[in-house]
Amino acid sequence: MDAAMVTALAALIGGPVAAAAAMYTGRGAARAAREGSAVNGFSSLTNELQEERKELREEVRTLRLELAAERQEVTRLKGELARRGGTP
Repeated sequence: MDAAMVTALAALIGGPVAAAAAMYTGRGAARAAREGSAVNGFSSLTNELQEERKELREEVRTLRLELAAERQEVTRLKGELARRGGTP
């Protein structure tokens, strides 16, 4: 085998090997990009849910205060009714 033949065989074998390596590397990069996108999406969703939960807690707190005020008013009115001789 002379040098030209060895060079030709190396080119024929090296080309497909290099192409396969490039495809494999590309797959890894694509997978990493997808996983990164999934993690970012999950983080974004988590942040949105935490904000919504915070707002709902505030709404529950407000509603509990309103309920306590209404119960206090009912108790006051029952006392007023009893004071005037009625039955609640």
